[in-house]
Amino acid sequence: MSNEHAPLLAHGVCGLSVDTAVCGMGGSEGTGEASTPNAVPRKLNTFFGVIVPTVLSMFSIVLFLRTGFVVGHAGLLQGLIMLLVAYIIISLTILSICAISTNGAVQGGGAYFMISRSLGPEFGGSIGLMFFLAKVCACGVYVLGLVEAILDIFGQDPASSSALRVLPQGYWYTVLYSSIVLLLVLLVCLVGAHIFARTSFLILLVVTISLLSIYISPLALTTPLNFLISHQGPGNHTLTYNASYTGFNGTTLRDNLGSSYTVDYSTGKVMSFASVFAVMFTSCTGIMAGANMSGELKNPSAAIPKGTIIAVLYTCIVYVLLFILASSTCERTLLVQDYGFFQRINIWPPFVTIGIYCSALSAAMCSLIGASRILHALALDQLFGFPLAPAAITSSSGNPWVAVLYTWGLAQCVVFAGQLNAIAGLVTVFYLLAYAAVDLACLALEWASAPNFRPTFQVFSWHTCLLGILSCLVMMFVINPVYSSASIILLLLLLLFLHYRSPTSSWGYISQALIFHQVRKYLLMLDVRKDHVKFWRPQVLLMVANPRSSCQLINFVNQLKKGGLFVLGHVKLGDLGNIIGTNVLFNPIHLIILLHSLPLQGGMKPNTLVLGFYDSCTPEDYFLQDPAFYESEEAGGDDFGVDLPSLQAHFPPVRHVESPRWLTPEEYVGIISDAIKMSKNVCLGRYFFQLQGESMGTKMDGAERIIDVWPLNLLRPGSTSAASVDVCSLFLLQMACVLNMASRWRHARMRIFLCVEAESSDQGWVVKEETFRELLRKLRIRASIKIVPWDSVVQLYGQKQTQDTELGELGLTRPAPALSEDFLSAVNCLLMEHSAQAAVRFLYLPRPPTHSGQSQQYLSQLEAVTHGLGPTLLIHGLTPVTCTEL
Repeated sequence: MSNEHAPLLAHGVCGLSVDTAVCGMGGSEGTGEASTPNAVPRKLNTFFGVIVPTVLSMFSIVLFLRTGFVVGHAGLLQGLIMLLVAYIIISLTILSICAISTNGAVQGGGAYFMISRSLGPEFGGSIGLMFFLAKVCACGVYVLGLVEAILDIFGQDPASSSALRVLPQGYWYTVLYSSIVLLLVLLVCLVGAHIFARTSFLILLVVTISLLSIYISPLALTTPLNFLISHQGPGNHTLTYNASYTGFNGTTLRDNLGSSYTVDYSTGKVMSFASVFAVMFTSCTGIMAGANMSGELKNPSAAIPKGTIIAVLYTCIVYVLLFILASSTCERTLLVQDYGFFQRINIWPPFVTIGIYCSALSAAMCSLIGASRILHALALDQLFGFPLAPAAITSSSGNPWVAVLYTWGLAQCVVFAGQLNAIAGLVTVFYLLAYAAVDLACLALEWASAPNFRPTFQVFSWHTCLLGILSCLVMMFVINPVYSSASIILLLLLLLFLHYRSPTSSWGYISQALIFHQVRKYLLMLDVRKDHVKFWRPQVLLMVANPRSSCQLINFVNQLKKGGLFVLGHVKLGDLGNIIGTNVLFNPIHLIILLHSLPLQGGMKPNTLVLGFYDSCTPEDYFLQDPAFYESEEAGGDDFGVDLPSLQAHFPPVRHVESPRWLTPEEYVGIISDAIKMSKNVCLGRYFFQLQGESMGTKMDGAERIIDVWPLNLLRPGSTSAASVDVCSLFLLQMACVLNMASRWRHARMRIFLCVEAESSDQGWVVKEETFRELLRKLRIRASIKIVPWDSVVQLYGQKQTQDTELGELGLTRPAPALSEDFLSAVNCLLMEHSAQAAVRFLYLPRPPTHSGQSQQYLSQLEAVTHGLGPTLLIHGLTPVTCTEL
């Protein structure tokens, strides 16, 4: 795709560039990506770009300053369980990362890029911002840990006579020292990520040497050591503890196997499994350090999975060995009361001090750089508009220095927490939520079964993704239910914000793929053999000559569907060869292909055909009348996904008075006949351009509207029994009732007109009225019944019938009886007299003639009857749609 990092599109469809053969493999247009002349150079390989930053981020503070904290409070067994749970969670997430990152080109933004391009802008943007906040908080944690290590060596202590302890201690001094360290980190990050990546290798060497010294020291220090440890307690009292280093000792190991949660001397709070795990898990939050450097990697799709897996395996081995070493050589008091005990038991303490400073500083820089890259990617995608717009600015070398400043400012706020352990839980919750989102992205891609999801990394399944999501969510609430609930609420608020901004992107929406997958599955589950009249609903195919002249009819039919299918059909005349670009003949195979482009599968197929009326009215261009169209054009807005000229270009201009019709009367009536032969209900709509209040922005409930229903065949008096109505009449009543249930018609009054011969001697119309009232009661239809005498109209019909009989006796028979103009005019006057005030009228549509030669006569009769009525729907129903039983 030619614009993977392009701003969100206001309209249009993304295209493929000439040299981009596979979707998603291109660079970004105008955003400083690799495919542009001003692209950011990609310099880093797997080792320097992924392994080194990931290892340093995962070592960070926990390696040197919280190993004793974890083992001392939780014991070796629970400590290893914590380590196992943590690495299971991140291993499941790594499988998802590897799958997504090997399914296409990964650009700058790392985890955010992968999530947003998999789940779409709403979910991707909200999770991306949450992951950015997690990295910012992590940066503050590492800075606070570094300051804690500095104060352990250089902080003032009345119980110590060391000349090195010159730095004053206290909350505000801690904030001051943290600000200075954070400023140093900022200066390094402003230089550029590639320089940090090169120097980070030297830092890794220093940390490795420090680790080796820790492993070697118990072999060299075989003599037990005793230490006196003091802390400032409550009420300015000094608390003193005697602690011992025993060397490798079986008794020490047995004593340290179980847990013994006590008060944390740095925060004064009693620890628990959850609080200790929250601190320990901060060592596992660096697994995406390499992924966040994706914009600087030469081949991120190959480097991210390979480098991340190697780094995680290496750090896991290191932590297991350290846990065993600490529990085997140090008494619990030493582990719990001195988090920097490795310096006390090292053959040369400065080794550990240097290692602490280097690992903490590098982890802080890695977090700051990673967070700034995520923010830069968010700014390029323009998801949050103006507030993040400056973060898209880069230096001439491609370093997003404004995003770095944004990140530094937020990290400065984090250091006001003052204590590492105080915010460790929040950092862990943010990271767990981000990891769950990565697993969700991979799960959605797997469940969508998209053909283009073909990752080269195959060691994953939907089971691993789902297990990763559940484990992340469970541990979030185990650690801190309040932080977890707040983070999820924040995530939902961001989702709603981005959803209502309605961004349109060219990335593809996983929601659309999942919806298609589910809709197809449920369509196949629809079984027409299980259909029942109780659950019948209109499924409408509306055919219009031109949507530009039929907007009111389209809106009205939309009210009739009652949650059913509504397909709008428009036939475009022309040579298929010219449309497709090749010379082909239109044969039944092409017809089948075109028909199957409609959602007509299983039970989801139209049962009712609606047509506009065939009359001499000149169509009007609704695009030139409705404010939704011309106001959008004047304001330069875009409510339809495309600009107005492009929208108008999809439909031909409306037919002029002199232009020939697209259908002959025979073809039009033939469509009606064919639909009835296919057992489809047929409706003809006339004068709906006069219907008011059907625009999409109109808010009304139909309180002033009237729906008139004439359920008998007015052109065939006496065709319906006086004591009952036929299927077509019941269908007509049902359609009127459906309209009365629509939101814009729910308070409209419905009137049903019964035409009776009041002067008849048998008074059958009285029975007919009572029978009809009983029918309405059983059908639960609320309507008033109006009795309309039409003796004079019936007499005109009878005169014509007598003339046809006389002609038949002379051998001058006709295929079907013609109706006199006087009779048709009388029926029209009857309708005008009683339904002039109605908003819409429902009339009985007679069956069309069997001879095509009478098509014009049939249409003339319908036109005469409905002339000047206003919005009218003529209905011929074939489907039983009413039910009086449960």
